[in-house]
Amino acid sequence: MMSITVLLVGITGSPRGDQAPIGYTDTPMQPDGRWHIHDGARPQPRLVKPGQPGIAIASSAPSDAIVLLGSGNDLSAWQAMDGSPAPWPMANGVLRTGKGLIRTKAEFSDFQLHVEFATPDEVKGDSQGRGNSGVFLLGKFEIQVLDSYENPTYPDGQAAAMYGQFPPLVNASRPPGEWQAYDIVFTAPRFTANGAFDKPAVVTVFHNGIVVHNATAFWGPTAHRRINPYTPDTAKGPLTLQDHGNPIRYRNVWIRRLGGYDES
Repeated sequence: MMSITVLLVGITGSPRGDQAPIGYTDTPMQPDGRWHIHDGARPQPRLVKPGQPGIAIASSAPSDAIVLLGSGNDLSAWQAMDGSPAPWPMANGVLRTGKGLIRTKAEFSDFQLHVEFATPDEVKGDSQGRGNSGVFLLGKFEIQVLDSYENPTYPDGQAAAMYGQFPPLVNASRPPGEWQAYDIVFTAPRFTANGAFDKPAVVTVFHNGIVVHNATAFWGPTAHRRINPYTPDTAKGPLTLQDHGNPIRYRNVWIRRLGGYDES
């Protein structure tokens, strides 16, 4: 009976008596002094059930978008981090994580981004070991990908978190295996003519059609157990998808460069 009970709670992702503590208390405090980075005591985002998938997931890209993953098997927009061809397998418009990170060949600054992803149908692992990947904006600022459906973890590491900095306002995750969508509006950090830091990167994120970050500034580039400082090289960069050892699927990824008013 004991083994059956352990198996069941593992499937639902509920806390177990033998589960290691969630999060960290030996990391630096975040800049506002309220929580440690990856603090397990931080309040968990409340659950919100998203609407029907057809409402949140776009069927096609706008006419001025750069299609990064479309309906075919074209990976020409992507490469490995060393510049070699992207090593992730793709079939029928669905990209599966492979070994190592991949990045776009193009670099961006301010943009609108649409990404669809699905975590594994079969639940394995828990906390950060379950359906883990990430979308790195400019290759520096991570929006976390994770199976956060009935899966306790530290709040600033949940699905749609600004990893290590802000949890999502709510947990809008769909069940394992279902397609989900991030819609992201991003403004790159600004620097003065002499390279001094001026303004932080700012992001608005919709997870399955629900606002989870509302024009929120990053404290700095993403890192594990710390927050990196702003440097002039963070003003532009590629879109990067992370391999974290879990079989994540991606599809229907497109991006629109954003300019100012009155620009053609």
